[in-house]
Amino acid sequence: MDADPGFFGPSSVTWQMHGDPMMWVAGIRALYLQALHPPTVRGVLQNSDFRRDAWGRLMRTANFVGTTTYGTTEAAERAGARVRKIHSMLGATDPDTGERYGIDEPELLLWVHCAEIDSYLHVLRRSGFRLTDAQADRYIRENRVGAELVGLDAEQVPGDQTELAAYFEKVRPELAAGPEAREVDDFLRRPPVPPLLLPARDLLWRRVANLAYAALPPYAHELYGRPAPRPAAVTQRLRLTGTLLRCIPARLRWQLPPKHILRAMARLGPGARPAPYKVG
Repeated sequence: MDADPGFFGPSSVTWQMHGDPMMWVAGIRALYLQALHPPTVRGVLQNSDFRRDAWGRLMRTANFVGTTTYGTTEAAERAGARVRKIHSMLGATDPDTGERYGIDEPELLLWVHCAEIDSYLHVLRRSGFRLTDAQADRYIRENRVGAELVGLDAEQVPGDQTELAAYFEKVRPELAAGPEAREVDDFLRRPPVPPLLLPARDLLWRRVANLAYAALPPYAHELYGRPAPRPAAVTQRLRLTGTLLRCIPARLRWQLPPKHILRAMARLGPGARPAPYKVG
């Protein structure tokens, strides 16, 4: 019997894209974007100590994306079931109205999904990962699977760039940089670290966080109230960062836990190795 390639498999655009090191910058951009939806960010902050567990949240998201992309069908379904179960037990309260709501409401899940997919696609393409518009549409369509795994109806999830842009246009009036978004922004700019790591935070992390912020859409900069460099300068920085990170041997990068890609290659053979040139 052939090994199980999972929901995506080596022939998908997602398989190639999610192995790119710029996914980390894209993930931070997604956090910035997600924080602008008040009910969503309120659900996060009311159910966790974000300032103490932000790294854990980022790693759990990365682990979920890695499992659903490169894991077996069974592993991906288990990961989705775990997320749905946790979400079903949690709720948040609107401080203005006192209304209680579940954090698994479709509009919240849809915002998180679209902010992530838009960030992954935007950062990778802008940093030099070449995709045609047809391949970008295919990527968005493929990732309806991930949306289903967390409890969404795939038919209600954008399936191409036009639908994704229309979704953001529709939801923009609901976005705001409230106190919870400010808290996320403050953390991402100055995460608490041990004194010995302060130089590394100032030298490395701040650059990455600033780049992720700069890659946000103009309306997000307006809401946060912090300007970004000129778009051409941001694109240049993204391309330079992408070029530098892609110079690190992939085998070395993929050694970081939990090693989803290496496990997938062991299961499916060396031909399953993700690479940008394999797209299409």
